[in-house]
Amino acid sequence: MKRIAFMVLKCLPKVPYWFYRVCKYGSTEDTHTEQERYNYLRMIIKKVNKSGRVTVEGYGIQHIPQKNGFILFPNHQGMFDMLAIIDTCCQPLGVVVKKEAANVILVKQVIALLRGLSIDRQDIRESMKVIGKMTEEVKGGRNYVIFAEGTRSKNGNQILPFKAGTFKSAVNAKCPIVPVALIDSFRPFDISSIKKETVQVHYLKPIEPEEYAGKKTTEIAEIVHNRIQEEIDAVRCRQNYYNIENKF
Repeated sequence: MKRIAFMVLKCLPKVPYWFYRVCKYGSTEDTHTEQERYNYLRMIIKKVNKSGRVTVEGYGIQHIPQKNGFILFPNHQGMFDMLAIIDTCCQPLGVVVKKEAANVILVKQVIALLRGLSIDRQDIRESMKVIGKMTEEVKGGRNYVIFAEGTRSKNGNQILPFKAGTFKSAVNAKCPIVPVALIDSFRPFDISSIKKETVQVHYLKPIEPEEYAGKKTTEIAEIVHNRIQEEIDAVRCRQNYYNIENKF
């Protein structure tokens, strides 16, 4: 939380105007395109991340589909995750968040700007309605981010099992599934420090509809989970090797 306070203080002169514009873009009466709204939010996030001494590195950007109508499935490490994803992804995104977070000030306004959805994890019927709504929007050409773990991992770069139900929207929409590996995304807000941090976002090769056709959502969840964990482990292994080499 120390870094959040530092970010707010560094950006304080601009915060009221940014908040006003975000609220305006989030209004149902706003006439800006989705790309225009997203670009404005992305500009703010890049400045906020820089002010907070966080460098976000994006890898595999070429794997982000150029044609709209896809879903990103990242691992979930904490509150910084969406800041890292929006910082590195130029394609406009909606997001599905848990109901408890959807009413938090600023989060609420950002979700409105992104035309995102909130989900009550305790209400199965309501959750299915949200998944159905997302499916229809993806079919119509919108892109989404959904965190398949359902909750953030408390074990840093070790991810939790993925919930199969979150993949129903992709299966029903017959859209590309893009696994996203977030590395060290927990560090900016979980570590009580304002020292420089680097977060990596790795966009992996999309899984096209013809590749997962006929598979159960449990199988798809496991495939995406394993690809992300393998990428994280490979990157961490290279980092450890590099650190050892530099000691000699």
